[in-house]
Amino acid sequence: MSTPLLEVRDLRVYLQTREGPVRAVDGAGFVIRRGESLGIVGESGSGKSMSCQAIMQVLPQPAAAIESGQILLDGDNLLLKSRRAMQQIRGARIGMILQDPLNSLNPVLSIGAQLVESLRLSDTGASRAELHRQAAAALERVGIAGNAGRLDAYPHEFSGGMRQRVAAAIAIARKPDLLIADEPTTALDVTTQDQFLDMLNALKRDQGMSLLLVSHDMGVVARCCDRVAVMYGGRVVESGSSSDILESPKHPYTRALMRAVPQLHGPRQARLFQIPGEPPNNRAMPAGCHFAPRCDKADATCHAQYPPTVIYRSGASAACWRCLPANGGDT
Repeated sequence: MSTPLLEVRDLRVYLQTREGPVRAVDGAGFVIRRGESLGIVGESGSGKSMSCQAIMQVLPQPAAAIESGQILLDGDNLLLKSRRAMQQIRGARIGMILQDPLNSLNPVLSIGAQLVESLRLSDTGASRAELHRQAAAALERVGIAGNAGRLDAYPHEFSGGMRQRVAAAIAIARKPDLLIADEPTTALDVTTQDQFLDMLNALKRDQGMSLLLVSHDMGVVARCCDRVAVMYGGRVVESGSSSDILESPKHPYTRALMRAVPQLHGPRQARLFQIPGEPPNNRAMPAGCHFAPRCDKADATCHAQYPPTVIYRSGASAACWRCLPANGGDT
């Protein structure tokens, strides 16, 4: 088994509001190994994107703050790094693709200028011609011919799929060890999404990168990821290999997510399954399991105390009272 590239331990990110602190991330933890792809799934508000922003230390200011935890990159705690040190890590060690390229790309700078700006951070001694050559090569790696016309174009001149490829080119231009993709296909049509996922898989394979993919789409995660972490209420409630999660989910929330996926085969459904209730209020989390108010298997213990994490023989884990051997679980 390869060594961990990134470890997130008991991460807590709170947002200060007039109504009180919002526990956006409330004790999340996961591991990404070298050359591995990890998918993080969950409903909106579960803490997926905020966890990624905490890794990059680009949380919305001044509202958000990391209350506690560790984020270890090759064993080095990023939370102890200075602002200047983090600037050197972003792009060079960790790249990030955001959900909406219109918000991540500068509309008044050409594509080439934005790529060159990223490359210049790591190689200040390179000539202008060399930086443009590297920029063109980065575009070619994401499937865009890097001729002068492409480099001189502006974001509004590209389609949504092409803009997202440009965002990917900027993220991987300096060949980082880890690429974070935060719901990169949400705004894309099905065909373009399919092409973009092929590109991500090729980049991971060709550059030897690790991939952290955030998505609400189980199909996207199944296609791209070796392992899956399911988040709910700011915590990871289940994790394991893709086959563990997709074929034999243990946590009631994961099972509910799988039931909510439309089925193309088998008996016709009268209506799509919907998880009852609402996601938890991050200002006032339930005392026990965060999913208990929506779970048809919950009992008094579930409502009173947060469950321990059960580790299975396969290496998968789930935080659920029902998964304990004494309650019928099989470890």
